[in-house]
Amino acid sequence: MTTRVMLVSPAAGEAQREARFDDDGPLSEAGLRRVRAAAGALPPADRTFASPSVRCRRTAEELGLSVLPSGELAGCGMGGWRGRTLAEVADAEPVAVAAWLSDPDFTGHGGESLRQLCDRIAGWLARMALDAGRVLAVVEPDVVRAAAVCALRAAPDAFWRLDVPPLTVTELSGRGGRWNLGLGRELGRR
Repeated sequence: MTTRVMLVSPAAGEAQREARFDDDGPLSEAGLRRVRAAAGALPPADRTFASPSVRCRRTAEELGLSVLPSGELAGCGMGGWRGRTLAEVADAEPVAVAAWLSDPDFTGHGGESLRQLCDRIAGWLARMALDAGRVLAVVEPDVVRAAAVCALRAAPDAFWRLDVPPLTVTELSGRGGRWNLGLGRELGRR
């Protein structure tokens, strides 16, 4: 029994342009144009989900998907850093930023560690693998990274070595707890 999971990264929002820890802001105008151009490009799925963020839900809506928002697929909780730019945080808390980038268990921002994020997404993938069929989820780039780390059974610090551009599809296929990984196909291309 094979399960296919397609993870779609959302269109860009202003927070990404500003290198801001997500503040749940809207899609940018350019992001809206790109996602509208990609509408209808995804195959049908047996189960569809979205991260609860505005930009993931809006991306799914613009793609014509009917999705269930899932808190389990939320981006990494950034605690007190949420809404601030990386530059602001690095200026105010350089030691904490260095720890965040090097220690997968860091929670000094008051949020979730990368290890916790990876564990949460690994649990979700395990549940998806219980049923055959196609799963489609519009999720934050950090969720895509966590899924890739889990699929490869890599150490959590591999998270920082993965780039996930907006509106790309990362595909996982597997059975029996073993995943194959297809990375970063641009949405709309097969």
